[in-house]
Amino acid sequence: MQRALELAQQTVALASPNPQVGCVLVRDGEIVGEGAHLYDNYDHAEIVALKQAAKRGISPKGATAYVTLEPCSHHGRTGPCADALIAAGIARCVIATTDPNPQVSGRGIAKLQAAGIEVAIGVLQQPARDLNEAFAHFIRTRTPFVTLKAALSVDGKLAPPPAHRFPNQPHWLTGPAARAEVHLLRHASDAILSGIGTVLADNPLLTDRSGKPRRRPLLRVILDTHLRTPLDSQLVLSSNSARGTTPDLLILCGTPAPPEKITALESLGIEVETLPDHAGRLSLPAALTALAERDILNLLLECGSHLNGSFLRQNLVDKATLIYAETELGDQAIPFAQGVPSPYLFEQSLTRITRTTLDSDALVTGYLHDPWSQP
Repeated sequence: MQRALELAQQTVALASPNPQVGCVLVRDGEIVGEGAHLYDNYDHAEIVALKQAAKRGISPKGATAYVTLEPCSHHGRTGPCADALIAAGIARCVIATTDPNPQVSGRGIAKLQAAGIEVAIGVLQQPARDLNEAFAHFIRTRTPFVTLKAALSVDGKLAPPPAHRFPNQPHWLTGPAARAEVHLLRHASDAILSGIGTVLADNPLLTDRSGKPRRRPLLRVILDTHLRTPLDSQLVLSSNSARGTTPDLLILCGTPAPPEKITALESLGIEVETLPDHAGRLSLPAALTALAERDILNLLLECGSHLNGSFLRQNLVDKATLIYAETELGDQAIPFAQGVPSPYLFEQSLTRITRTTLDSDALVTGYLHDPWSQP
């Protein structure tokens, strides 16, 4: 099962919007076939493993299949994997976790058992569930799994006061190891969201610079009620749309946005969508719905104090990743999130907290909602 999990882990950013799944076939103590699901290749992990065994001229009859997610029992883009395993004549199936979809959970297991196949469930369940937390959340709620990432000073601040900063430049709090970790977070996400305040203050790229392959580009999403995003910003100039490839920049604006600015951005190939707004603020649930319609399962927030506070106050954050630097910024610095007294107090609301170090920086990760629980 550990090997099956390794295979599934290798499909980060290559399987979405499907789950990451690995499968290993073992007969007489030897691996006879293995594989993982890649969205563009259609075949599910079980089929990849069966085909590998066939290519090697080895029959899977009597084998044990180790699968990180319950074999599917329904027709989608492909046929049911449970049926394929039954037809192959396997004797036993070891499953890390059941299907998170309440409509189909347990049905694949029932098919296997009805065919006389021995089934074991729950081997390395938590690592398998962690691998597909975004998929589990999305399939139950039809909204993206939202992770809030923030780099903070040791006194819990997000950035120096505006008077102490250079315009249009990011202020680095954390070191190279922490910044590399952030790019891994971006790589594992379908989209990254920020606000116009961050765009105007930092002029960021918000790209995945992990160097790892992805099936579809990281979608960069900007909440910009009045459409103030500069046409010469790094976001616009680096857009895939300008190069005629898959769009990777979406600007969500409100009804006050000037029509001529919409036209100017769209003429550059930038996608602009108008959302409901109230008192000059965009509807965050409407933004999440718009992203769900684009099959965005895993959303990373890299926002300023206002948006961090808004997402938290509206209970729209599922997971938090906080990176603390040793630097102090002082009482006048920008807070972690408006309406949240301190990130240290906020940590008390997290569950399943993990703590580690990234050189001189401290990384804290925890959950506000269990992605595998019923909504």
